[in-house]
Amino acid sequence: MSLMNKFAFYPTLFYNVIMTKVSSRKWYDRIDETVLLGALPFRGMTKWFVEEENVKGVVTLNEDWELEQFCNTEEEWKKVGVRQLKVPTVDFTASPSQNDIRKAVAFIEDYRNNDIGSVYVHCKAGRTRSATVVACYLVKIHGWSPEKAVEFIQEKRPHIWLRDKQLDSIQQFWKACNKDIPSGA
Repeated sequence: MSLMNKFAFYPTLFYNVIMTKVSSRKWYDRIDETVLLGALPFRGMTKWFVEEENVKGVVTLNEDWELEQFCNTEEEWKKVGVRQLKVPTVDFTASPSQNDIRKAVAFIEDYRNNDIGSVYVHCKAGRTRSATVVACYLVKIHGWSPEKAVEFIQEKRPHIWLRDKQLDSIQQFWKACNKDIPSGA
């Protein structure tokens, strides 16, 4: 963990909380019948997610230290019938690895294909790390281009913030999904 990330974590988390109070930003948004994309799921939100949004799975794209103060542990999620997949990813500068993206997309697809329930995909703000995974999920299940997937998410959650590193990750994932399709098809 970099000192800069640790130093910036609490002010930017506080900023996210304030923005949901003073703007049209929501803490999370439903992307489709399976996926919710959002910010840190605080412990006090657990009952809402489970009872009102039918969350049965959580994909966490935070480093462990980001979760210590406010979020359920894996064991706490289990106690309410929710499975958690942790994909530790550094904030601000990183994108999940292709292997981690594939694991997260497969996790979400399992819930979708088996009608298990909703999956809450989050990072600190639900804007970058988690939006990258959700875009890859949309690419995989719909066969969409990276641009179409990102545009679709932006319609639901306008404040996502994907930079070159994340856009490159989505592009790599799309290429891997389409490697067996003949050109011109």
